[in-house]
Amino acid sequence: MRINAAFTSALVSSATLMGYAHAEEAEKPADATSVVEKPTFTPSAIKAPFVEQFTEGWDSRWTPSHAKKDDSKSEEDWAYVGEWSVEEPSVFKGIEGDKGLVVKNAAAHHAISAKFPKKVDNKGKTLVVQYEVKPQNSLVCGGAYLKLLQENKKLHAEEFSNATPYVIMFGPDKCGATNKVHFIFRHKNPKTGEYEEKHLKAPPAARTSKLTSLYTLVIKPDQTFQILIDGESVKEGSLLEDFNPPVNPEKEIDDPKDKKPSDWVDEAKIADPEAKKPSDWDEEAPFEIVDEEATIPEDWLQDEPTSIPDPEAEKPEDWDDEEDGDWIPPTVPNPKCNEVSGCGAWEAPMKKNPAYKGKWSAPLIDNPAYKGPWAPRKIANPAYFEDKTPSNLEPIGAVSLFLCRARITPYDAR
Repeated sequence: MRINAAFTSALVSSATLMGYAHAEEAEKPADATSVVEKPTFTPSAIKAPFVEQFTEGWDSRWTPSHAKKDDSKSEEDWAYVGEWSVEEPSVFKGIEGDKGLVVKNAAAHHAISAKFPKKVDNKGKTLVVQYEVKPQNSLVCGGAYLKLLQENKKLHAEEFSNATPYVIMFGPDKCGATNKVHFIFRHKNPKTGEYEEKHLKAPPAARTSKLTSLYTLVIKPDQTFQILIDGESVKEGSLLEDFNPPVNPEKEIDDPKDKKPSDWVDEAKIADPEAKKPSDWDEEAPFEIVDEEATIPEDWLQDEPTSIPDPEAEKPEDWDDEEDGDWIPPTVPNPKCNEVSGCGAWEAPMKKNPAYKGKWSAPLIDNPAYKGPWAPRKIANPAYFEDKTPSNLEPIGAVSLFLCRARITPYDAR
């Protein structure tokens, strides 16, 4: 996986996490008359709180995780054994000298992070998260997403893992029927102080070709968001409406103490108590009867068996009649039967019994005691709150890259 990313502030005082798309073209063989010249990578001069293009000194900014499952009490924590390297692309290299993070181990969890020089607070500002992913050998099963980690003292003191508190999780994930671009943000309940993950409904599909894809997430202070892939908008919506569970709980909930009365009638229809089974209703009549009017087809071969000994079968050389008994050749369908309506003993076919009525039951009528469907009464939700600005996220102190992989070949993302 390779990544180029940047955090910047725009003229409108918006905090932005940005990356840069790079042209990709298939390598063409040189011939005697032409030589394909690739552009040379030049580091961007953009000014931002965090910019990463994996030039010299990158390993002083990024720290691989070596967290182990033994270090945590949670069964959901992963062990990170995957190694990282900074290299140029191995396939479809479009720019000379353009390097990025590359995953070096197949079927292993990888994680690496970089702390920001100072925390990023997007309150009242537009936040843009952007980075590139290049599945160099195709994407079969795995995720290549980043997390913006929550600023706190533990972040600077302990080794991070997938259990490290994050603010935003964003990026592609594909395995089996799953193919989506994650967008999850952690929201703090103003009443309890507890955090809850908010998952985007109907996320867009990830790109899985061997070329570089640029993933962009924009969160605006008007509580809207936008996801772009290669600069094309693939999902837009509202932080207040398009996430599950929703940011704000319902104002009213069912009263847990309200119980359905024992005499409540919620059956809309009942059997007519005055209905009587007709005297000529025969419940024992069979569904089908023999068709007495049927006649044997003229071409039916009654004297021909349906199967015959295989004329091509031969007695095995090692067959011993005394030990194995008389040899009987296997049978095959009689080919003569394929040319006519049938062979062997003929039997009249069955037909639907016109007298069949089945079990009798009284017809349904409207229930005079019906009260309608029961539902508990509504009461004010004691846990209700209203957060009108969920775009004001918790301060962000670092960015981490997670690759959760199974049966997958190395990534290259920028």
